Amino acid sequence: METIIERFNKINSNIFSQKPKKPVNIVAISKTFPLNHIQPLVDYGHKHFGENKVQEAVEKWTDIKDNFNDVKLHMIGKLQTNKVKFVIPLFDYIHSLDNIKLAKKISEEQVKKNKKLKIFIQVNIGNEDQKSGINPAKLKDFYQLCVGDLDLDIIGLMCLPPKDNNSSEYFIEMKKLAENIKTINLSMGMSNDYLKAAENGATFLRIGSKIFGKRD
Repeated sequence: METIIERFNKINSNIFSQKPKKPVNIVAISKTFPLNHIQPLVDYGHKHFGENKVQEAVEKWTDIKDNFNDVKLHMIGKLQTNKVKFVIPLFDYIHSLDNIKLAKKISEEQVKKNKKLKIFIQVNIGNEDQKSGINPAKLKDFYQLCVGDLDLDIIGLMCLPPKDNNSSEYFIEMKKLAENIKTINLSMGMSNDYLKAAENGATFLRIGSKIFGKRD
C-alpha cells in the first residue's frame, strides 16, 4: 500500500511531466483528516493545505502554524461573514469569495487585524443554481470593486465545474476570464481532473483523496 508521501510524489511527477507553462501549487485538502494523518506531509516539507471548516482548522492548525512558519493554509469552503474574524489570523488564502457582502467583511477585518490574505474570486462557471459564485458576466465589475474600492489582494479565480460534464471546457473558459481581468492564478482541478486543470493553466490544484486516501 502506497504511503501519503509516495502518492504525493506521484501526483507531482504527473504534473511535471506535462511541462506546465506556469508553476503549479498543490493544495493538499486535509479537511476531515486528523492531524496524525496529515503530519507526515507537513514534516516532508509540503507548504499548502486546505480546510473548509473554520473551527476544525483552528483546532488542527494553530500549533502547526506556530511551529512551521512556511505552512500556508487555504480556506476552500463556503465562508460565512460571521466566521471571517477567525479566518484572517489563521489562514493565508481564501478561495471562495463569492459575494459583495463577504468582500466588504473581509476588507473590514483585514484592516482591524492588519493582515492581508491572498484571495480567489469564486466563479459560478456552469451557472448552476445550487452553487455559489459570481456570474461570469458580472465578474469584471465585481473584480474592480474588490481591488479598487475594498483594497483586496485578488490573486486569481476559482471554480467548481459541473460534475456531469467534461471539465476541460470549463477550465478553458476560466482561463479566458482570468486573461480578461489580467489575473494570473487559477484555482481549479481536484483529485479526479487535476491533470486536465494543469493542462489548461491551473496554478493551484486542490487535491485531497488522491493524496490522503478516502474520507470516512
